[in-house]
Amino acid sequence: MAEPAEVALAEVVARLRRAMRRAARNADPHTTLSVAQLELLSCLAENPGARPGRLAQLLKLAPNSVTTMVNGLQAKELVTRANSGSGDRRAVVLELTEAGRAAVHRWQATNAGIVEAAVANLHPAWQHLLTAALPALRELVGSIDDLAESKPSGSAAG
Repeated sequence: MAEPAEVALAEVVARLRRAMRRAARNADPHTTLSVAQLELLSCLAENPGARPGRLAQLLKLAPNSVTTMVNGLQAKELVTRANSGSGDRRAVVLELTEAGRAAVHRWQATNAGIVEAAVANLHPAWQHLLTAALPALRELVGSIDDLAESKPSGSAAG
């Protein structure tokens, strides 16, 4: 069973994710891409040359959902498909186009600007505590990433 601190942290993270999505939409209301498409582009930026199936694994999405998003992103000239060179024409790898890389950069800059403005509104003592907590937060993210990559055990962690 989760401790109260873990439950509180999970609630804050969930609220942070929702607040970031709303703030990003407010900061860039003219974007025509969904958050899911932007996450797919960001994942591809972190994993250049990935196959659609690998992106589906990383994002925990159904392969047909990734295919649908990739088709839309390719139509917008943000992603290209290329044969992996294995001789298997089904072995397609994905790459960001220059416009795709620019979209990822804009998304990251928008998010960084939101966080920067929010942190600037905090009391200096809270700013200092956030800075001091960054190594622990990075380690927490790494641990959560590890959990995302592990096979389901069939029961809740505790």
